[in-house]
Amino acid sequence: MTASSHKAVAGSPGRRRRGGRGDADGRTVRGRRRPLRTVGIIAVSLLVLITAGAGWFYFKLNGNITTFGAEGVSPQRPAEGAGGQNVLVIGSDSRSGENSSLGGGEGDVGRSDTAFLLHIYGDSKHAVAVSIPRDTLVEIPSCRLPSGKWTAPQHNAMFNAAFSVGESPQGNPACTQNTVEKLAGVRVDHTVVVDFAGFSAMTSAIGGVPVCLPKDIYEGDLNPNRHSRGKQIFAKGKQTVAGQQALDYVRIRHGIGDNSDIGRIQRQQAFVGSLIKKVKDQGFNPTTLLPLANAATRSMTVDPGLDSADKLLSFAMSLKDIDLHNTKFVTVPWRYQGNRVAIVHPAADSLWADIKADRTLDGKNAGGPDSAGGGDGDKGGSASPGSSSGTGAGSGTGAGTGTGISVAVYNGTTATGLAARAADQLKSAGFSVTGMETARTQDHTTTTVEYGAGKEAEAKTVAAHFRGAQLVPTATSGVNVVLGASYASDPALETPASPTPGTGSSSGSSGSSGSSGSSGSSGIADKARSADDSICSDLSYG
Repeated sequence: MTASSHKAVAGSPGRRRRGGRGDADGRTVRGRRRPLRTVGIIAVSLLVLITAGAGWFYFKLNGNITTFGAEGVSPQRPAEGAGGQNVLVIGSDSRSGENSSLGGGEGDVGRSDTAFLLHIYGDSKHAVAVSIPRDTLVEIPSCRLPSGKWTAPQHNAMFNAAFSVGESPQGNPACTQNTVEKLAGVRVDHTVVVDFAGFSAMTSAIGGVPVCLPKDIYEGDLNPNRHSRGKQIFAKGKQTVAGQQALDYVRIRHGIGDNSDIGRIQRQQAFVGSLIKKVKDQGFNPTTLLPLANAATRSMTVDPGLDSADKLLSFAMSLKDIDLHNTKFVTVPWRYQGNRVAIVHPAADSLWADIKADRTLDGKNAGGPDSAGGGDGDKGGSASPGSSSGTGAGSGTGAGTGTGISVAVYNGTTATGLAARAADQLKSAGFSVTGMETARTQDHTTTTVEYGAGKEAEAKTVAAHFRGAQLVPTATSGVNVVLGASYASDPALETPASPTPGTGSSSGSSGSSGSSGSSGSSGIADKARSADDSICSDLSYG
């Protein structure tokens, strides 16, 4: 093409129309447009970089995540509850890898000194964390070894021994999950293990966590094996801790209160509440969550259901609407048995039953919009004592909750009159009682709800009326309730029981089992810690 051809194109009418009037104006306008084009190019470039950066970050998070195999989860599991989700959080004190420089002790075998079951209610506005003391005597069910073999069940074993089954550095989170499901009769939806390094990094990522100490703390309090007081590591009162200091704070057991693990649990609950408050104060936004996620995923082990950055961040975002006051911390009702801890029944059964039914500690239905009045049969039984929709004496359910559900009642104890009493209360809740009989054996300790094919939803509705009830699929064609000794000692179906003095629970519990009557979760609620409580209150037992 010739030079004149180029000029013709440059001066063509079409070119002028685009530039405005005349070549000079066109050049002027084109001169103005050049910065706009530049801004547009920069914006697109930034968008590409941000998108690529986010993709890189998610890729990095995904690369950080370690999962444990689902093949170790027991095939015999509790049925799903009425709503919400349950997350088992385990604190591992393994000294392997990066952890070796952060904590005292020796050996690479994964051990668990901290564990709590977090229940996030169906309304996404309430949550409760139930701590399980490490020295609690429990039944550890059959667990899978690294070799693929399954162990024999262990009876009257310490709870933290479950995590060490197989003696591997990674621990055995599936075995701990199996043990919690066996203990509580509650299905665990997710399990998360946090080690020393991960805990330390997370506290640093958010700029530290406000805590409080009831007294000055010295090296000898953290490690009594040094046999000397050593130098001061914490001063009495409020302060902010991160990294190693945060780890030291939650590990302190000696020198405060009665030097017990129970007292340490109370300080750990205060710490977690303060951590949640710090994150919420900073806001659930990428600036806060992404550094925290990066720190957490580097040293966390999770179940396959949380095996990606998307799943973990989505789970974190599901917590953003939970009010601090509605975030509760309790310890499973307990008492001392020698130098070990025993579970107190039926108070613990009542706590687990409320969690299964998606009821808060103070007896409110928190199952979301579909669970109260007119919800499906699966969730309709999760209404609670004190609910404004309750009808009938002690029914604790919304009107018509049992409508259309037939159930037979069997007395599985030697106490007289239980079947008739249960039948009357079920009828007042709208159920159709088809019969009352004595069970084949009278040695049932726990109430069970048996159900046939296609009847699981109805069975869950029935079970929600019996604290501690277990669902049992059978060859029966309907739904049967077999009353156990736990019902005999607390026969008022869903009637709020007054707290029993001395019943072991969280926050300053005496550990005494009290009387045989159930205190229920209402007694535990009186002593529960909230995430908005003062960080200096109730920091020890004894």
